[in-house]
Amino acid sequence: MSTLRIHDWSRLDAAARRGLLRRPAQRDQDETMAGAREIIERVRREGDAALFALTAEHDHVSLDALRVTAREFDEAATALSANEKRAIQEAIGTVTRFHEAQRRPPVRVETAPGVVCEQVEVPLEAVGMYVPAGTAPLPSTAIMIGVPAKLAGCERRVLCSPPRRDGRADPAVLYAAQACGVTDVFKVGGAQAVAAMAYGTETVLKVHKIFGPGNAWVTAAKLLVAMDPDGAAYDMPAGPSEVLVIADHKAHPDFVASDLLAQAEHSVDAQVVLVTPSRELAHAVAHAVDSQLARLSRGRTIRAALENSRAIVVDSLATAIEVSNAYAPEHLIIETERPRDWLPRIRHAGSVFLGAWTPESMGDYCSGTNHVLPTYGYARAFSGLSLADFSRRMTVQELTPDGLAGLGPVAQTLAMLEGLDAHANAVAVRLAHLPREDE
Repeated sequence: MSTLRIHDWSRLDAAARRGLLRRPAQRDQDETMAGAREIIERVRREGDAALFALTAEHDHVSLDALRVTAREFDEAATALSANEKRAIQEAIGTVTRFHEAQRRPPVRVETAPGVVCEQVEVPLEAVGMYVPAGTAPLPSTAIMIGVPAKLAGCERRVLCSPPRRDGRADPAVLYAAQACGVTDVFKVGGAQAVAAMAYGTETVLKVHKIFGPGNAWVTAAKLLVAMDPDGAAYDMPAGPSEVLVIADHKAHPDFVASDLLAQAEHSVDAQVVLVTPSRELAHAVAHAVDSQLARLSRGRTIRAALENSRAIVVDSLATAIEVSNAYAPEHLIIETERPRDWLPRIRHAGSVFLGAWTPESMGDYCSGTNHVLPTYGYARAFSGLSLADFSRRMTVQELTPDGLAGLGPVAQTLAMLEGLDAHANAVAVRLAHLPREDE
């Protein structure tokens, strides 16, 4: 029996369909939230002592210090080959070009004679970056968060990433962080890293907003600290990775299988889904998954993820689009005969990859788009990370005396409709002081 199970959509009732599209990480959500809350409270109460203890407990590392030193940055650069450093620099280049293009000019509009309204952007003063490194280090995430944070002009940029068993941060993560201008790096992972950045400790600097993907515990911690006025805002619910592939009978089974396996290797709670109107392709992909899996190094992780993954056979590509929109995937790959034709019908997806020659791996690393994307179906309401997420939009208004004379009575009327006469009075006292024409 193949590791990728095949299901017939037309034979399932509504409840079975919902169950088929349910994420594995959501099943233990209550327990995860409770555990993350305990960790957050401990970090707030004990500070650095909690971070050292939790690192020993969860990462099995006894640290002497949390902050990465200048010497560790230098040693990290030495540990990488010239080709590895070139790849990181080239990825920074493409990501920089795409995010620089997202800059928007200030808005200034005269909404009525003598009434000027503006919108200006102000960089976030302090941002936190979470870079996973539990089952696999992700220097690409340091690039995806570090680049827009630098472009936006965020003054304080703090990065947390779990230490390796030798007590050091991953050298590629450190090199990428430093190349993006991030120097406040701490060897802390999991929910405790989120708590440390949200509230600050003796060593870790407090931030105003936390960015970056992570496992279910990291996501739970980000949600919890965001609900606390003393905590920190968060970018989006970005947890275990997922991909949905829509493929027709012309798709290459090996290509589709490779994309499914690429996402499945992230973690045991990752989820991959194939939706196709071709039963023959579904079976061919399942066979290709088994064939390619046999030669991949992270086979144990992939097999665990495939337990929660599936191939779904539908009656048409139109139905495949409906299934995808219902699932709202983090990554959506459309490998069909004319993939761009279907793009206008996609409503819910974090990032879309069109055609056979666009593997999701390119978006993960170096196409230029951001790989920090909403998971868990939150792509229905959240967008992927962009330059705008690292600044605040602030509105400004300025009225001349003539502007107040012309528009002020409108405000007075609306204020009285709401029974707020003090609002109306704030306009009235000014109108009474306007110079008269005969003066």
